[in-house]
Amino acid sequence: MNRFDFQELAELRVKEAEALLNQNYFDGAYYLLGYAVECAFKACIAKTTKEYDFPPDRKTVEAIYQHDPSKLLKASGLETELKTQRQANVALDSSWKEVEKWSEQSRYQTGKSEAEAKDFYSAVVGTDGVLSWLKNYW
Repeated sequence: MNRFDFQELAELRVKEAEALLNQNYFDGAYYLLGYAVECAFKACIAKTTKEYDFPPDRKTVEAIYQHDPSKLLKASGLETELKTQRQANVALDSSWKEVEKWSEQSRYQTGKSEAEAKDFYSAVVGTDGVLSWLKNYW
């Protein structure tokens, strides 16, 4: 997979989440929105790699083959930039606080309310959403 594949997947997962939200499937929408953020981080990471370079050391590879937003943020090299932007933008700070709670384990959880799913949607794709911010770097 390459950077463009991850960008396309991020956009697709958002569309799928929107369809689920519209049909009141809030748990699935929440889960897919988290994967959209994951794909966006992986697009950012892919952007930093150089064609024909030997793969990075094992620790680096392990850091990027996971689902934790906070760890993917670190692997992307965008920690400082996000920290600066969060200090300047309270809405982005709030969005990040919601997104960093996401876990791939949400696929096994049920009971998300409409409000929780829609709030998470805003935290991901809203004007000050994390995915919206990540698109500046992918």
